[in-house]
Amino acid sequence: MQNIAFPGACRSLETDTGMKKFYITTAIDYANGKPHLGHAYEKVLTDVIARSRRMLGHEVHFLTGLDEHGQKVQQTARKRGIEPIELCDEAARDFQGLCRDLEISNDDFIRTTEDRHKAVVRGILQKLHDEGQIYKAEYTGYYSERIEQFLRERDQVDGAWPAEYGEVVEITESNYFFRLGQYQDWLVRYLEENPDFIFPRFRQKQVLEFLKEPLNDLCISRPAERLSWGIPLPFDENYVTYVWFDALVNYISAVGYGEERFADYWPADFHVIGKDILVPPHSVYWPIMLKAAGVPLPKSLLVHGWWLKSGQKMAKSTGNVVDPLDLIGQFGPDAFRYFVTREMNVGQDSDFSLELFLSRYNSDLANDLGNLVSRVLNMIGRYCEGIVPPAGAVADEPERDLRALWEETRERSAELYAEMQFHVALDKTFAFIRSINRYAEIRAPWKLAKSDDPDDRARLRSTLAHMAEAVRLSVALLKPVMPGTAGRVYRLLGLTEVSEWETDLAWSSRLDGVRASAPEILFPRPKTETGEK
Repeated sequence: MQNIAFPGACRSLETDTGMKKFYITTAIDYANGKPHLGHAYEKVLTDVIARSRRMLGHEVHFLTGLDEHGQKVQQTARKRGIEPIELCDEAARDFQGLCRDLEISNDDFIRTTEDRHKAVVRGILQKLHDEGQIYKAEYTGYYSERIEQFLRERDQVDGAWPAEYGEVVEITESNYFFRLGQYQDWLVRYLEENPDFIFPRFRQKQVLEFLKEPLNDLCISRPAERLSWGIPLPFDENYVTYVWFDALVNYISAVGYGEERFADYWPADFHVIGKDILVPPHSVYWPIMLKAAGVPLPKSLLVHGWWLKSGQKMAKSTGNVVDPLDLIGQFGPDAFRYFVTREMNVGQDSDFSLELFLSRYNSDLANDLGNLVSRVLNMIGRYCEGIVPPAGAVADEPERDLRALWEETRERSAELYAEMQFHVALDKTFAFIRSINRYAEIRAPWKLAKSDDPDDRARLRSTLAHMAEAVRLSVALLKPVMPGTAGRVYRLLGLTEVSEWETDLAWSSRLDGVRASAPEILFPRPKTETGEK
C-alpha cells in the first residue's frame, strides 16, 4: 500500500521515520484583496495532499500565509485612511478564517510583516550585496503599478499593453538590481536535466519557452520616498525590498533558514501555486534567488489551473467571482472540498457553476453516500438492536465480489492519489459506494429479516456486517478530501477517528459487536427559492 511511486517527483511514499519532514506550501495570498474561489481551491488541494501524506505515516509540515508588503497595500490603506498594517490585519483575519472554515490543516501561517521573515530577507539581501550580486544603477523604462513590476517592450501584444498590466507608465529612477541574467544558462540546464521539476510537465515547457529570450537583471528595490511599506534594504535604508524578492523568501524564512532545524524541512517537497504566478516569479526568480544564495531548490512545483465561469476566468472586473464562504456556509466545508477536488483535474482549468455544484451535492453526497449511511444504520438498529453483527462464515459470491472490488478500489485509488489524479480517485471511490447499494439490492436484507430460516438470519447478519465495513472503508478513503464527514461516519459506526491508511483501508472485523448510533442527515437537502426542500 505504501510503496507507490510518486510521479512528478520520483519519490517513494514510504514513511521517512526520523528523516526530513514532508514540507508542502501554498503560495501566500496578497493582502490587498478578499478570499475567492481560487484561494480556497489552492488551500483545499494542498490540504488533500498533506492529509493523505499524514495518513501514509509521514510527518508533514504545511505552510500557508499572507504577502503583506507592496504599493497596492500602501495605496489602498491611504484611500481608507488607515495604516497599512491595519489593512493587513484585516486580510490576515479573512484568510485565516477561510482556512478555519475549510478545515485546512496547515501547521503554520506566515505573515511577511513578522520579524522572523524580515530578518531572513535582510540577511539574504546583505549576503548577495556583499558578494557583488546586487548593484545600483539608473533605470529608464516601463512600470506597471497593478502588478508592481517593470516591463519590457516585448511584453506588449500587438503594440499594446495587455489589460492585466493596468496603467503602464515610463519612469526613470535609481534602483538596486540583482544579477538575474547571469544564471539563465544554469536555469535552462537545470530544467532540462530535471523534467519533473514542474508538475504537470507541459508547464515546464512554457518556462523553457520564456527562457529563450535573454533575461534582464531584476530590479529588487523601490525608493522609500515612493514606497515606504516594505522591508528596508540592509545596505541602503532609503530603499525597500521589491515585493517578489520579499514574498518568495517566506518558504524558507518560515522553517528557520539559517538555523539548525532548517534541514528538517528543506528542500520543500511541493510548492503549490496557480499558473498565473509560475512565469516568471516562481519558476525563474525564485530558483535563481535560491541558487545565488546557495540554497537547494524545492523538489517540485505543483501548478494548478484556473476556475472559469462560462469559459472565462473569474475576476472582480467581470463580476463573475464566486465567494467560497457563501457555499461553505450553506453546504458545509466537506461539500465544498469534495466539489472542487472532484471537478478540477490538477493542472487544467475547470468550469464552475452553481448548477453543477448542486448536481454533485445531491447526486454524489446526499443520495449515494448520505442515503447509504442512513440505510445501513437504520437496518442495524432495526434488525440487530444497534449492534454491528459479525460477518460470520457466510461469504458467497456477492460478498466475494464486494471484497474484491474494494481491493481493486483501494489499490487504484492510492495510485491515483499519488499521481495527483484526485478527481479520478474520487470517481473510483464513489463507484465503490454505489456498488454497496447494488450489493444491498442483491441481498435484500429487508426480506431476509422477515424469514425465520436460520440460514437467512445468518445471511442477514453477514449482509449488514459487509455493508457496514464497506461504508467504513469508503469514508476512510475519503478522509483527505472530506475529513469532517469521515470522522462523523466513524463515530456513527461506534468507532474513533480515522487513523493511518495502512490499517484503516484493510478489510477487517473491527466493527464486530460495536454499538452504532441512530442515523443522522449528513447532507441536508438545500432549500429551493420557494423555501421548500
